[in-house]
Amino acid sequence: MDAKALKIEAARAALAEVRDGMRLGIGTGSTAAEFVRLLAQKVAEGMTIIGVPTSERTAALCDELGVRLSTLEETPELDLTIDGADEIDPGLNLIKGGGGALLREKIVAAASARMIVIADESKLVDTLGRFPLPIEVNRFGLRATEIAIARAAAELGLSGPLTLRVTNGEPFVTDGGHLILDASFGRIPDTRALSNALRAIPGVVEHGLFLGMAGLAIIAGADGIRSVQAN
Repeated sequence: MDAKALKIEAARAALAEVRDGMRLGIGTGSTAAEFVRLLAQKVAEGMTIIGVPTSERTAALCDELGVRLSTLEETPELDLTIDGADEIDPGLNLIKGGGGALLREKIVAAASARMIVIADESKLVDTLGRFPLPIEVNRFGLRATEIAIARAAAELGLSGPLTLRVTNGEPFVTDGGHLILDASFGRIPDTRALSNALRAIPGVVEHGLFLGMAGLAIIAGADGIRSVQAN
């Protein structure tokens, strides 16, 4: 199967975890979009769920396909979030944010009783960091924040370029109005230490390390679907 077919199969397996009446966090990205399309078919057949989208892009797709939506203000506690990931390590720690929605994705996941991550097997890694780590930052003081991130990383033995994400020649702006620095640190041996160091920098709004949040990963590969439980 090609990459798209694998994403569809992972999304289909995750849909089996959705129950009628659930309050559902709905992720962002190409795999999550396949999940939305399959979910919409179930909704058309009579399933009743309330969805909270993690991005304006996901909200638009749900609206287009007839999936009923709410907000975290209206529905602050969720039963389940289903989302994709850019990397997944053996402990189900994740790097997310390749689609630029990491802040809302993390808020929605934290408001959920469970998080399931869906992906194809190319996203599995032994140690996080092959995929550049997205770091959402405030526009104000961008250069100072960039220097602080580099210093904090260096103290942990990490180095590599911090690249301002650009789309169509302009800085990429998140739904929250922030910018994203993509940090090419390579392998991150101590993800918790890096998470804490980044959180301590005032200009950092959020980062793409999702540690201890996913309880189940549904992975699609050439040999079929497999489920991986968090340790």
